[in-house]
Amino acid sequence: MAGIIIGDVHGHFEGLMSLLTLAASPADKLYFLGDLIDRGPQSKQVIDFVKDGGHACLLGNHEAMALGALLGDANSYLNWLRNGGTQTLKEYGGITEGLNAFTANLDWLQSLPLYLDLGDLLLVHAGLMPGLPLEEQTAEECCWIRDEFLSSKKPLFLGEKTIIVGHTITFLLKTENGSQVPVGNLAQGPNWYDLETGVYHSKSGWLTALNWETQTVYQVNVLTDEARVRRLVDSATPVRLS
Repeated sequence: MAGIIIGDVHGHFEGLMSLLTLAASPADKLYFLGDLIDRGPQSKQVIDFVKDGGHACLLGNHEAMALGALLGDANSYLNWLRNGGTQTLKEYGGITEGLNAFTANLDWLQSLPLYLDLGDLLLVHAGLMPGLPLEEQTAEECCWIRDEFLSSKKPLFLGEKTIIVGHTITFLLKTENGSQVPVGNLAQGPNWYDLETGVYHSKSGWLTALNWETQTVYQVNVLTDEARVRRLVDSATPVRLS
């Protein structure tokens, strides 16, 4: 698969531009794992870049909350505001006016897939429920799942595919010896990698992209302006499974 896979951006447009300068050429196809929005200062710019550029993007849990809010679900709206949506709506003009302006993204949000099957790779925002056929996985699993997926000892798809996810910050996971995954490292399971390295988190600041074809990891840090390029094998830490 030729292309660049980008982890959760969370409104960090300037960091994204720096990352793409480091990782991508104009000919590369871009795949976003979802959670483009919230927590960071430039969600509108990130959405406009991805939407107007026609780049591939998955539905993340933050987009799912925003979509629910636009469709009139009160719980989704409140959850969104509590989890970074307030910052995003301010970019669109405020809580009330911003929600009206954000409606311009409704069709785009509704078009976002839960997963992308790229042959040897499967991209999904959060993960999959083990034992559930792919076609039966819902937004609840694809956008929100954590423990059931991350702790499963059995490779999904019996090793036929590698799954690339975001959603769960990697340094919050434990390694095989019980220590934390090093800040900025990817997390690795039986046949999956987690690219959510915590760009918005004060302990991290790392935004991550992966070129699967070359097995190369590209990262920029929005807190320190550091940039680095490493081999995937040197960037991923195996996690403890239950």
